Amino acid sequence: MEAMNRRALLGMAAMVPLVGLIGCATGPGASTVEEGVRRLLTLSTERAFDRLMAPNGFYDSQVARIAVPQALAGNGGVLASLLNSSLVRNQMAIVLNQVAQDAAARATPVVLDRVRRMSLRDAVAVLRGGPTAATTLLQQEAGGAVLDAMLPEVSRGLRSDLIRTVSAAIAEKTGIDYAELGQTVAGQASDGIFRAIGREEAAIRADPRATRDPVLIALLGVARL
Repeated sequence: MEAMNRRALLGMAAMVPLVGLIGCATGPGASTVEEGVRRLLTLSTERAFDRLMAPNGFYDSQVARIAVPQALAGNGGVLASLLNSSLVRNQMAIVLNQVAQDAAARATPVVLDRVRRMSLRDAVAVLRGGPTAATTLLQQEAGGAVLDAMLPEVSRGLRSDLIRTVSAAIAEKTGIDYAELGQTVAGQASDGIFRAIGREEAAIRADPRATRDPVLIALLGVARL
């Protein structure tokens, strides 16, 4: 009980300088709001990657799962026929999602570094925006860097894991454009990462008290007023 009272007092103390900031983008306490948005994004990112990096994290995710690119089927042939088999298609999906998961490990420090360094010229507007407003801004600033960080690992994984999975069909179909395939899978993975971050942001905004972070509780509570 004493701990809860202490957290409540801290939250109220944090709220005082923030009340006057909602509705204006600048002011003496604007840096407090910026830091609050960064804390929101940091926690959202950490939670998203914790889920995605768990066993089968991408494959089991409703927002980040990688779909088998239709380009793999090309103009027909053995591989196209195999992809009509649900068993082979599911196995292919498992491989692609594992490749994405392995590559996502390279993206984690990139995203967190961008959160620390990102420009928040109108942090209050981000705070008062929709449930994924901060994530949208983060993707605009970090999306390209995340894609660049993952692409080499995705390309390596496709050339090894994918070939082992459907070796006979791949051997028969010599025209696979691995560069294009890598871009497609890495692009899906990057978009999936930001959707996962956005889902966590929305959940935190909906229930900031669950974070037990006095600053976020105060900040997000005031944003609703």
